[in-house]
Amino acid sequence: MADFSGADLRGSRFGRCDLAGSEFFASKLTDATFRGVDLSRAVLRGVELVDVDIHGEIVNVSVNGVDIGPLIEAELNRRYPDRARMRPADPAGFREAWGILERLWDQTVARARRLPPAALQESVHGEWSFIQTLRHLVFATDAWFRRAILGDPAPWDPLDLPWDEMPDAPGVPRDRAARPPLEVVLELRRDRMSGVRDFLAGLTDQALAGTTTPVEGPGWPKPRAYPVRDCLLVILNEEWEHRLYAERDLAVLEIRPSGAGSGKG
Repeated sequence: MADFSGADLRGSRFGRCDLAGSEFFASKLTDATFRGVDLSRAVLRGVELVDVDIHGEIVNVSVNGVDIGPLIEAELNRRYPDRARMRPADPAGFREAWGILERLWDQTVARARRLPPAALQESVHGEWSFIQTLRHLVFATDAWFRRAILGDPAPWDPLDLPWDEMPDAPGVPRDRAARPPLEVVLELRRDRMSGVRDFLAGLTDQALAGTTTPVEGPGWPKPRAYPVRDCLLVILNEEWEHRLYAERDLAVLEIRPSGAGSGKG
């Protein structure tokens, strides 16, 4: 095991590193950034969490002896009344949820159209640009709907954008530098969203309770059977969460001076 006791590692970058089981003692992580990091079963004792911003899956997380997960869930549902509908139990609920998402995304796209086209290619705090967010949602639909549910082993469009931490997979595109115009990506989005809408229109209780047929060939998700309901829930969650991210960043872009810089995205 490497021992960095007393080392000055300020400004270090740890990319795709395995730090499982590591111990941080009397160490300074001020202004550190964690992106796409798995902190499952992490234990923090005697820490100072001041002015900390956390976005992620919060489950079974105790702060000073209080499980904050249910508190966060309740507050998010209060802020966004439609959020609770993103966990439907039957086909009618999935149809309702998809209708809500389409309506909300129409509003978000209308907001984005009011910005200069170049702004939609800009990153905010190192996150995906608005265009990249839409490209990632095309990938999510291709992965969990067209590949997992419909059985297409390679449903990808060249503009599909996997999440940054996903290992490279043969045949899966990852052109992070591409800068397609909004209308090109929206056309892809309309095609993918209409496919999901048509599928949900005919969804039955029996089909929802079933499992997918393992798809052949490399890609994402991995070639095995998945509960249909779980696949659809992944899509709903991706659509819901990434729209909130987009709204958050659009608010910054609306007040950012033109040409202020685009970060790493």
